[in-house]
Amino acid sequence: MKKTFVLVTLFVLPIVAYLFFASGVTNFGKLPVLTESIGDVADMDKTISLKNKITILGFLGEDIKQKKGNAFNLNQKIYKRFFEFDDLQFVMIVPKGSEFKVAELKSELGHLVDIKKWYFIYADKPDIKRFFSGLKTDLALNDNLGTPYVFIIDKDMNLRGRTNDENGGNTFGFNTASVAELNNKMVDDVKIILAEYRMALKKNNAVREK
Repeated sequence: MKKTFVLVTLFVLPIVAYLFFASGVTNFGKLPVLTESIGDVADMDKTISLKNKITILGFLGEDIKQKKGNAFNLNQKIYKRFFEFDDLQFVMIVPKGSEFKVAELKSELGHLVDIKKWYFIYADKPDIKRFFSGLKTDLALNDNLGTPYVFIIDKDMNLRGRTNDENGGNTFGFNTASVAELNNKMVDDVKIILAEYRMALKKNNAVREK
């Protein structure tokens, strides 16, 4: 009996646990679409596009110096962890005239990690307001056209997030002022969307090889 119990504990239970979690990833491993087809930033900067990219999208506003802490949190907790994944980019939209402030920020961020996947778009204020409105969230830009929240955009330019979150509603974005929120929520959601596309890629490759 003891030998049987030991064998079950060592071999059977791990397999059962693996199957349980594997099925969970298959059935629940997709991040919900909250807003479809938000549009492309290429309308503001032809050198950058959301199409066919997984994008972390942010709006730093004119008060970039006050947003440095937010940018560092995002850089350390999310970017540094995931930037080596293919097709992942970080896009920040800022008002025109912020170029010098952004250069300073990029220099400071670059001391910590290679920031080759940080992109900054300089846009007119009406265009920033229009684009943010297209996200159709329950959030708002401040008077400087910034927000501490960042958003996950998939390759089809859909806004991804959480439905029926612990707050009882939808979670459209993640507060970069909160390290806990980045660690406890955003890390998991970025993992989910990256896994979703990896699984789709493997499936497509398997079909091609048949």
